[in-house]
Amino acid sequence: MELLLQAVLFLASALIAVPISIRLGFGSVLGYLVAGMVIGPSAFGLFTDVDAVLHISELGIMLMMFIIGIEMDIRKLWELRHSIFGYGGAQVVLCAALLALAFMAFGLNWRVGVAAGFALSLSSTAMVIAILEQRGLMDKPVGRTSFGILLFQDMAAIPMIALLPLLSPAPTSTDTDSGWIAALVAMGMLAAVVFGGSVLLRYILPIIKRSGTRDMVTVFALLWVIGIALLMHSVHLSMSLGAFVAGVLLAGSDCRQEIEADIGPIKGVLLGLFFMAVGMSIEFDVLARKPLLVAVLLLVLLGAKISGLIVLAKRFQLPSADRLYFAVLLSQGGEFAFVVMAVAESARLLNAEQASIVTAVVALSMAATPLLLMVVRWLPGTYQKEGRSPAASSQGNAPDVDVH
Repeated sequence: MELLLQAVLFLASALIAVPISIRLGFGSVLGYLVAGMVIGPSAFGLFTDVDAVLHISELGIMLMMFIIGIEMDIRKLWELRHSIFGYGGAQVVLCAALLALAFMAFGLNWRVGVAAGFALSLSSTAMVIAILEQRGLMDKPVGRTSFGILLFQDMAAIPMIALLPLLSPAPTSTDTDSGWIAALVAMGMLAAVVFGGSVLLRYILPIIKRSGTRDMVTVFALLWVIGIALLMHSVHLSMSLGAFVAGVLLAGSDCRQEIEADIGPIKGVLLGLFFMAVGMSIEFDVLARKPLLVAVLLLVLLGAKISGLIVLAKRFQLPSADRLYFAVLLSQGGEFAFVVMAVAESARLLNAEQASIVTAVVALSMAATPLLLMVVRWLPGTYQKEGRSPAASSQGNAPDVDVH
């Protein structure tokens, strides 16, 4: 009964907040975030176990990446290699360096500055792709470039997690060795999943299809994506990266369309739950205790990333009308920053209070993104009010759908 009551509260709050947010022009993502803030522990306190909600809602991100992967094949992935490794590498390095220098300029220890720069250089895969899909921009230059960067960010977590123990104030050889061993194990797991999974599918898929039951195809797809995501998570890799790889391995199968049709609605609901969980994670008592510090860190995060991304957008040869939109779109902190922060805390680079402040800044940066994008769309010479660039509009009108 309690679970059903919680489901009713989630659905009711979303049905109230999201349509209002869309009507005001902010988009559905901000509506979900506000709904989560209202029902979360720092406001009305209708939900207190935020971690449990986050763990469940992560399935929405995994399914989103799985569907993107299943629509892609190796050829398309090869075409994105410049976006993934070139653009993605440049974005992570430049934004991490700018953030680290900015934090050190405000008096933070260089170790803390580098750790925070690593974590906050990552953007929110769930938010960026949801907005790109909502605006019909996934196949446009800004969408392809953004997706390549996001995919590289998921892979960049491997060296980040390996390097953080080296920044510890009192590093030990055990910490150092374990960090690099973990990175090697993660790379080995990725290779095993790619090669082993492709071989396994040759034998399993025909058996599943011979069952003659469509439900079994969906059950297998869910088992496939969750299983590979958990394997990636076990070696400290992003579960969304694992879900994407699971989708790419299934991209050539003839049951792709029915899997997409069955999983699509589930993905949309769980993504909304994720954004609500992010809103619930904002601790208003942290904001009340240190509002100036949180505000300054938020401005530093957004300012440094937007500045760096505008420079990179020109380097990436994005159309001039797309550059500011692209920079703002990727300016927020990401969900994987929470993982990097946990590793930094275990390496004694941050204490619990500092980690809470960073969590609040990341969540607020997510909430600020739809607001800033709305401002960008109204600026002359940039994206039009409906969210497409002049160049994109001339190529065809993409449907403006909700986040699913």
